[in-house]
Amino acid sequence: MWFFKIKTRKRKTVNPSYSKHKEQTRALIVSKLEYWAPICEVSFKRVAIRNTKRCWGSCSSLGNLNFSYKMLFLPECLADYIIIHELCHLKELNHSPKFWAEVEKIMPHYRELVLELRKLEKSTRTNVESMRQHQNTHQCQHCQKVSVFTNSDPY
Repeated sequence: MWFFKIKTRKRKTVNPSYSKHKEQTRALIVSKLEYWAPICEVSFKRVAIRNTKRCWGSCSSLGNLNFSYKMLFLPECLADYIIIHELCHLKELNHSPKFWAEVEKIMPHYRELVLELRKLEKSTRTNVESMRQHQNTHQCQHCQKVSVFTNSDPY
């Protein structure tokens, strides 16, 4: 007689920080997308907030955008860079020179922000508490210019 073992999936436990901050992150990201999309001359469809370990954002050829809930804890200039990066992918779905030219057209200092983001990732390992501490102590000339939520163009 043969016995078949029924495979059961282990349910992943939901990160309480993700559950707590998901909708707050969505509100922030949607408001930034509404600001930056016309400047980038693109439109997007669906926005999803995910609990990712390493990826800050992604985009599909259908115009859907995905972002990490941890963006809520980034300094404003880095969150803006990630938003612009993903919006530019709606024009160019790769990292070709043409793509980077689009990013640079919107945010000329993007290279500095990429370096800062990588440094932040190494120092905090995207730990929410470490990121929150960095956010509170962050000072850069780009964040001090103008808030994204004003009518003036900060770049």
